[in-house]
Amino acid sequence: MTKRILLLSVSAGAGHVRAAEALEASVAALAAEGHDVEARHLDVMDYVPSSFRRIYADFYLRLITRHPQLWGMLYRITDDTRPDAVTERMRRTIERVHTRRLRTAIAAFAPDAIVCTHFLPAEMLARQKRKGRIDAPVWLQVTDFDLHRMWIIPGMAGYFAASPEIARRMAAVGLPPERVHTTGIPIMPAFAQAHDRRALAASFGLDPDRPAYLVMGGGAGVGALDELAEALLTDSDGFQLVVLAGRNTAMLERLRTLAATRYPDRLFPQGFTPHVERLMACCDLAVTKPGGLTTSECLAMGLPMIVNAPIPGQEERNADYLLEQGAAWKAIDAVALAWRIGQLRADPPRLAAMAERARAIGRPHAARDVIHTVIAHLDAA
Repeated sequence: MTKRILLLSVSAGAGHVRAAEALEASVAALAAEGHDVEARHLDVMDYVPSSFRRIYADFYLRLITRHPQLWGMLYRITDDTRPDAVTERMRRTIERVHTRRLRTAIAAFAPDAIVCTHFLPAEMLARQKRKGRIDAPVWLQVTDFDLHRMWIIPGMAGYFAASPEIARRMAAVGLPPERVHTTGIPIMPAFAQAHDRRALAASFGLDPDRPAYLVMGGGAGVGALDELAEALLTDSDGFQLVVLAGRNTAMLERLRTLAATRYPDRLFPQGFTPHVERLMACCDLAVTKPGGLTTSECLAMGLPMIVNAPIPGQEERNADYLLEQGAAWKAIDAVALAWRIGQLRADPPRLAAMAERARAIGRPHAARDVIHTVIAHLDAA
């Protein structure tokens, strides 16, 4: 009989969705190998009223973009709030009222197991389990190198931790240690594959024999991407800069103009790509915000990082982990970033050591390990 695995994410930020997509890809790979298993991925925000979505997801994104310090304060406050506090009980009641359509969709799929990459559906399903309304085991995947109190949800079949420290913290707050699994954060299978740097570099017009650095995402705290690129390229020479502008077409055009007029052999703008691992494989260093998924992808590729302007809260704690492990440096602005790149260019052994540390703590097969654990639990039941 086919094992049906339901994956529940929340599009409040891209990381939770990407983790679920990675798990879905892992199930698809098993099915292609002949295993009798299938997965379905649902975004909780597709099953709630638009008013709830605006408050829960859109407000969160505006807050971290426009008022990151305020978000950091809320992160700390909610981390210290007891689960039985009035505000927490009200929050859970509001969530239950607005997720009735989701419960219907879950029942229609009739899953054998459920994996949540966000705490919201896990909280809701924990209550359903307590009331005997759902039989399927529910698992919870933490998607940062931190353990915020909202992820501490009793009654799960199991918990997937990003690192051994997070697993230890889970046990310290009372979650059963035998249910805690240190798998890492799920990323797409492509990050676990071998890549031919020279061939990929040639396909992007890069010189594989010269250093190449990848700037990912927005330049929050260090100016616009085009300004950041010009500052880095003006400050020093001898390296190539790949700048990933994503879906920001206006920024991509400005970067292309800058590349054509001033840095034709050094600046390589890129728009949105579903294959960022190919760009990572061409580069010696990534400049990125320290989101849980992005940093896990870099670690899996053995790509050291300079993390810039982390959002207070989970990104700061992700950055702390990377710095403690020796896989990254941190830059607070464009001046610090240029200086750090110069330092690493002048000290190749140090950059190589960072790459080795990144590879050592990377978990490229996290998604596969999560799914194997879930299936093994079903087989043993």
